[in-house]
Amino acid sequence: AAKAAKNEAYAVVFPEAKDFEENETDTAKIAETADEIAGKGFGHSNIDEVVTAKDESGNNIGRVITSTSKDGYNGTVQISVGIKSDGTVVGITFLTLEERPGLGMRAAEKSFYGQYANKNTKEFKLVKGAASADDEISAISGSTITSTAVTNAVNAALYFNSILE
Repeated sequence: AAKAAKNEAYAVVFPEAKDFEENETDTAKIAETADEIAGKGFGHSNIDEVVTAKDESGNNIGRVITSTSKDGYNGTVQISVGIKSDGTVVGITFLTLEERPGLGMRAAEKSFYGQYANKNTKEFKLVKGAASADDEISAISGSTITSTAVTNAVNAALYFNSILE
């Protein structure tokens, strides 16, 4: 039942996957790379979990990586990021988002979190105003702290994914 619940959450960020499996080698890398990720400039972000996304035939098609930023305005922001084998972000979903109503909670609106989807970049840059490049994310007006926390968590997941390649 617990696996089914997690798979349901993973399916939100990687809908084309039919199954998700833990890979012990990838999971072991979380602890091994924690200090490296902490030194990459992603704020207080860390990797919590990683699973392999599989298609109907059991082929690996990417990963779902769960990461947490402790730099949200009201505390932690935890997300899962679906990443295809070629590095393209499929999407993100929030597991924990306890920001201020009307401001930081706007991160949960598709107009914000949808900016990460279907983009292939090593790292996203947060910008004030309109994003003009594929690697840019337009910050939520009045909520730069939350926007930064989310972007740092996504970037930590992307960096961790690149280590596993």
